[in-house]
Amino acid sequence: MNSVSTPTALTAPASALSYEHIAAFQHSFRTNPTYRIAQNAVTQTSVDDIALNRDIVTSVDHSFSTILDNWSVTHQKKSGRCWMFAGLNLFRPGAMARMNLKSFEFSQNYLLFWDKLEKANYFLEAILETAGRPADDRTVHWLLGNLLSDGGQWNMFVNLIHKYGVVPKHAMPETESSSNTARMNAILKEKLREGARTLRDAVARGATVADAQETKHAFLQVIYRILAIHLGTPPTAVDWQWQDKDHAFHRDGTLTPQEFAAQYITLPLDEYVCLVHDPRGTSPYGRTFTVEYLGNVWEGGLTRYLNVETDVLKDIAKRTLLDGEPVWFGCDVGKMLRRDTGIWDAQLFDYASVYDTAFTLNKADRLVYRQTQMTHAMLFTGIDVVDGMPRRWRVENSWGEDNGQKGFYLMNDSWFDEYLFEIAARKSYLPAALRAAIEEDPIVLPAWDPMGSLA
Repeated sequence: MNSVSTPTALTAPASALSYEHIAAFQHSFRTNPTYRIAQNAVTQTSVDDIALNRDIVTSVDHSFSTILDNWSVTHQKKSGRCWMFAGLNLFRPGAMARMNLKSFEFSQNYLLFWDKLEKANYFLEAILETAGRPADDRTVHWLLGNLLSDGGQWNMFVNLIHKYGVVPKHAMPETESSSNTARMNAILKEKLREGARTLRDAVARGATVADAQETKHAFLQVIYRILAIHLGTPPTAVDWQWQDKDHAFHRDGTLTPQEFAAQYITLPLDEYVCLVHDPRGTSPYGRTFTVEYLGNVWEGGLTRYLNVETDVLKDIAKRTLLDGEPVWFGCDVGKMLRRDTGIWDAQLFDYASVYDTAFTLNKADRLVYRQTQMTHAMLFTGIDVVDGMPRRWRVENSWGEDNGQKGFYLMNDSWFDEYLFEIAARKSYLPAALRAAIEEDPIVLPAWDPMGSLA
């Protein structure tokens, strides 16, 4: 029998974790009563319950000097469609006002179907574009590992609306798979990776562009079939009639999804730009940038960000809300969040006291070292302004009514500084210099840059 010797502290190299080190760690822990009390507490109770800063919880209430919403929240369930829900929710007030309805939802499932099909085409086109590179090339490796996410960005949302329009929720309601996308996504990804293998092999054998496109479309036909089985068939027209909240009956007749969008989306989509706060210095403030292969509709508009300082984001978001319009935004949702009370605050949990260590990464560091990125999109529907400055923000989430205040949350302004990354804003709110900067050619960051994450 072969025996394996264990190195002792005397023979271990300096880079090893020695028994002496471990003994010192143990002694330090066992002789400190504060650590033992923390251990007793956290082994029996969630660390967030232990670290919760009660002063913050008791110092705020869900009151705001301006509130726009008088509707109920939506529910994305077990899917990553927050960006889509937030975008469609931005349209709801205008649609409800135009139709004189108390409640109304656009079909999220309808846009999900087309987003998946477009992302499949986008992925296969990117595979063809990089077919001459080895499979372990960093960009190819990233493409193969990051395909067909549920997530998206503002410009991707606009691409879908322009190409496919919208329909009311009853015309393409939720299915098991739209509300729980994991299994469907796994099947789609396997087929698309098979498509990537097939296309790369065909190119390696000298296939013409026409032959490669024919092969790609054969795979897309299968992707359409899988999507239709899981999500249903997207309608090509809607017979639209309704009774408004005053019991008056209305009939619009048959509308295509594009006609429905033209009739009931009251916001000028092409007037919106995406403003972000990226403090790393990778792209300077006042410059546009994009991320390679960040998109869904291949021929659609570029995912373009204008990098600005946080105070610019706040000022534009505040003015938009005071003018009566909600604001679409993207953030790192899971940080310093208490779901039951519906509170975000940068100091909501005192982990430093629990663990007796400081956490020193700032916002730029967290981006560089992969501790933060955009993970979720929502709407601002209210603001609390004191002496002209925002103190807290009201948030419409898409997680149903079970948490927060029936699904509405409170974001203290400190959290905005640390974990909010982007807003969609009308160009008219930007100062002249930033409006001009929007038109400049963007800096192109690599596909794996953290600012390419999908909300």
